[in-house]
Amino acid sequence: MKIKLLFVLLMGAMLTASAQKTVVDVAVGSKDHTTLVAAVKAAGLVATLQGAGPFTVFAPVNDAFAKLPKGTLDNLLKPENKATLAKILTYHVVAGNLDAAAVVKAIKDGKGKATVPTVSGGSLTASLKDGKVILTDEKGGTATVVATDLKAGNGVVHVINAVVMPK
Repeated sequence: MKIKLLFVLLMGAMLTASAQKTVVDVAVGSKDHTTLVAAVKAAGLVATLQGAGPFTVFAPVNDAFAKLPKGTLDNLLKPENKATLAKILTYHVVAGNLDAAAVVKAIKDGKGKATVPTVSGGSLTASLKDGKVILTDEKGGTATVVATDLKAGNGVVHVINAVVMPK
């Protein structure tokens, strides 16, 4: 009986610990998001994204940052460009907890498109193409959601294959 109780307590503690991970912890734990983590740190957004939320983060992979024009990322990571970097990164964040099912439902309810307001004050347009969610930014660029519903205690992370840009 004692072993069963210990097992139940241990499992509960593990579930609580995983539920307490933040959206930042999800990114930090991914080898595909080291560039995003470095950018979040450079922009001074770690504490914000570790807050209560809830946040929905569309997280670009390292290859997405590599697709930016040569020198763009290095320039954005300079201390004097912290505000610009923060605006770009918060353009990837939506207030609320939008799991994949909620995003797809919004697209269907919107007859093929859903406009999603971002924390930066801009908006992204979500649509479906070949069964995948596509995000279109304010400049006409697109990103495909390649992984969904990475749950955190303060929101959810969806992985995207491109960096989306505000106006």
